[in-house]
Amino acid sequence: MSITKLFKEFFDSEKSSGIILVGCTILSLLLVNVFIGEDYLHFWHQKTLPVLADVNLNLSVEHWINDGLMAIFFLMVGLEIERELYVGELSEFKKALVPIIAALGGMLVPALFHFVLNAGSGTQNGFGIPMATDIAFALGIMALVGKKVPFVLKIFLTALAIIDDLGAILVIAVFYTKEIQAFYLFVALGIFLILIVLNRLKVSRLVFYIIGGIIMWYCFLRSGVHATIAGVLLAFAIPFTDGGERSPSYKLQHGLHKPVAFFILPLFALANTGILFESSLKDALINNNSLGIILGLVIGKPLGIMVMLFTGIKAKVISLPKGIQWKHIAATGFLAGIGFTMSIFITLLAFDSPGLVVNSKIAVLFSSLIAAVIGFLFLKWAVRKDVVEIET
Repeated sequence: MSITKLFKEFFDSEKSSGIILVGCTILSLLLVNVFIGEDYLHFWHQKTLPVLADVNLNLSVEHWINDGLMAIFFLMVGLEIERELYVGELSEFKKALVPIIAALGGMLVPALFHFVLNAGSGTQNGFGIPMATDIAFALGIMALVGKKVPFVLKIFLTALAIIDDLGAILVIAVFYTKEIQAFYLFVALGIFLILIVLNRLKVSRLVFYIIGGIIMWYCFLRSGVHATIAGVLLAFAIPFTDGGERSPSYKLQHGLHKPVAFFILPLFALANTGILFESSLKDALINNNSLGIILGLVIGKPLGIMVMLFTGIKAKVISLPKGIQWKHIAATGFLAGIGFTMSIFITLLAFDSPGLVVNSKIAVLFSSLIAAVIGFLFLKWAVRKDVVEIET
């Protein structure tokens, strides 16, 4: 299987997952508001393993998903970042600059929108929520437009979203770590260094890396740094070699596509989008925090992406990839405003107040829906105009 086929496999699994995520979100909202009520929420909040309380592993079902299974999601994201750095769109500096510059604009401008509205208040910590892009959801909406979408645009959105995820990971590590337990942090980093040494010694058996990764995950969990960071570090410790089918990195990434796309992300959606609408939507959406999220994702994302790319082109640092026009960039900018999984994930880290978390989730769902609809219609118009221009 070639690298192009691996990308196609990644794209296909992510687009299918995006469609399933929508279904799971609708299902969870119906279950909590129409059929089951608060019992649905209690199920996710119940403790699971009392016998492991002494080692801080008596986590709720929701925490096992958010701190445990999502580490596997971040492992796959890390493997995809590694692949792009070695042999993909990020392997050539000049080509990599385009999605890097676009992603920077797409992270900084939305964060600025939120910060301006919330600076100095109790909701200031939510600045990271509108910075994120949901790869699965964004690619899923792009796939709905059809086969006429330029292949290079799919690669651009994927690379942009991957860099965006890397940025979100750094933001989580730096800004959403509350209290550090130095001993466990140093042990976790020590294990990471041991895995790097194994990599350099050309040890290729995945079992050694998986065992080390599980121990590293536990140490991060105890350290105060979010445990999902272990997934990313593990990805960069696993040998890439030539990137071929026999590469440990390739085998693991290939094996994780479907479990992540069709089990972990849908389960995350079911556990975290069950929002009980106790107050009016107006109250949930008309406040500085929610407005910062909505404006950041719907307007800040496309604006930041386009302004940064325009600046880079005027400075003659970059040029748009062949086959991509500004109308494609604008449509993709709106699709990048679909925060969903990552935005909800950061919401859970940013706020402790249940009310703030619920309102933020509603704002994320609302803005992601708006961005998805605008992005879909804009991209459909853009590719249709491409066909008309070719025919004439």
